[in-house]
Amino acid sequence: MGTSPQAWQFAQFLESVRAKSSTPGLDLGVVRDIVETHHLASTEPEGVTYAEADAGGVPALWCIPADADPDRALLHFHFGGSVTASMHSDRKAAGHIAKAAGIRSLVVDFRLAPEHPYPAQLDDAETAYRWLLAQGYQPQNIGSTGHSIGGTLAIMLPLRLLANGEPTPGAIVSISPWTDLTIANSKVDENEENDKMLSRSTLELFRGAWLQDPSLDFADPKISLVNADLTGLPPTVVHYGEYETLAGDGAELGRRLTEFKVTSEVHPMPEGQHSFILAAGRVPEVDQAIAQMGQWLRRHLGA
Repeated sequence: MGTSPQAWQFAQFLESVRAKSSTPGLDLGVVRDIVETHHLASTEPEGVTYAEADAGGVPALWCIPADADPDRALLHFHFGGSVTASMHSDRKAAGHIAKAAGIRSLVVDFRLAPEHPYPAQLDDAETAYRWLLAQGYQPQNIGSTGHSIGGTLAIMLPLRLLANGEPTPGAIVSISPWTDLTIANSKVDENEENDKMLSRSTLELFRGAWLQDPSLDFADPKISLVNADLTGLPPTVVHYGEYETLAGDGAELGRRLTEFKVTSEVHPMPEGQHSFILAAGRVPEVDQAIAQMGQWLRRHLGA
């Protein structure tokens, strides 16, 4: 990833976690425990404190920078393909983004598949959003952020609100999103060797666990954002790594945002890995990208 030695070390780290978690015969509980160790790739963000919250029945974790704007909040969704990871594995990365934006971030601990298939994760995202509104936050002062499946949820939530004729968050930061559930993009196979976290087989496993309803077409615009009508989305920035299996998903989403005249930017990271924000505080290229995310959020949320 990038050219820095730290970026190379991060890629090695991802590869070592993947090797452990893909050992044949492991049960899902053990795999989840191994995936939680991804948080070790990030440093503790200085000056950020944490507080657990009950967001309308959904467990969540506040990341609170020392100088946080009291009137604004981020709603953050973690990685893990809907099957693994938690608010704890994302705590530090979300804290770094919160600090860059000067805005507190609520990391949502949404239910996991296969125990809770789609749309449980989106339902939990909506519940947490409504809880923020009940706390007095105005929609235009809330940012929707996330990476991997969380980057997908960060856009799915505003789309659901638009479909209901309701106000959306004021800005979106979608990192390494999974936007084509048909897994048809050519980059999936082209980047098989480069991506040290994801592979086609992992994506297929996640998809099978998440989308259990046999009547769901993988190309359905509700789940494949590359087919969705994006009209009316708030300002949206997409970040992805050029070494990701999902690099094509991020690029295609960027094109669709332009097509639907959404205020948007797309930032591909040269040689970047999937969910690269997990290396926050250790990899210069990642810290630069997080600084950009912070600026985007400050600009569009008026922080």
